[in-house]
Amino acid sequence: MSTTTAGTEPFVHPALFYRGDREYLDATVPFVREGLEAGEPVAVAVPARNLALIRAELGEDAEGVHFVDMEQAGRNPGRIIPAVLWAFTDLHPGRRVRVVGEPVWPDRSPDEYVACLQHEALINLAFSGRDATILCPYDAGRLDAGIIAHAEETHPVIVDGAGARASTGYAPERVILDCGRALPEPPEAEVLAFGADDLWRVRAFAVRHAEGMGLSGERLEDLRLIASELAANSLEHGGGSGVARVWPEGRRVVFDVSDTGHIADPLAGRRPADSRQRGSRGLLVTNLLGDLVRVHTERGRTTVRVYFDLP
Repeated sequence: MSTTTAGTEPFVHPALFYRGDREYLDATVPFVREGLEAGEPVAVAVPARNLALIRAELGEDAEGVHFVDMEQAGRNPGRIIPAVLWAFTDLHPGRRVRVVGEPVWPDRSPDEYVACLQHEALINLAFSGRDATILCPYDAGRLDAGIIAHAEETHPVIVDGAGARASTGYAPERVILDCGRALPEPPEAEVLAFGADDLWRVRAFAVRHAEGMGLSGERLEDLRLIASELAANSLEHGGGSGVARVWPEGRRVVFDVSDTGHIADPLAGRRPADSRQRGSRGLLVTNLLGDLVRVHTERGRTTVRVYFDLP
């Protein structure tokens, strides 16, 4: 299975459709070795089992590769671009980089999958014009056919047993819009309307109710910080007020903040924060600390929803 791709753009973003370990290794390992031989910095960010497969197959060549457990680093798909992909590429300015990035695996929940789909579409925007190749494997033997079809929409090039071809369904802008549709309302939630000088109330509200739902320790402190950052964004950019909610959902605690603002930048929360700009870090902090983050934004309405896994 060849992963060779041709094109005039500096950024190359193929999806790899594989079936079974052998096809997976026959595609990813030569891709990695080609990068090493070309002197390119190479990263492999895939689920733990596949990480072990690639590392073992590479043998001594593994020493030259940066390995990332995507199940940990990419638990929230919203943190993959800033904390995995840009974090790696920014270590090598002026050089072409090569990455195997696998954000989708069969155990992902439906909510997580929508966030993965959005992430895959946004990669094209985030890396446009940059010297990088990011190969995204999809387990065609285990993933739903709809997921494989979506990969055609978010990747301009498809690699499978027949070789490399141009995707016939490539439409990342449409995917970004579809993934930003209104979020479902919770069946019931604790609610707090807040305004100026109420940051402490939002923090106390979020922590008190989340603690009663089973969140504790460091994760409770993460929620405290996120609640403060999101409420501050609402006060500064969302009309000067907002509504915070918290509720249990299965083995998760969910917290969200809604206001009358609009987030125009689809990469907001995935770009490195500008320390000179007030409020620039709120969404980034949320993505870095939350187990899953979903955002809905339109003219006059924005909701940022954060999920925390319970122990």
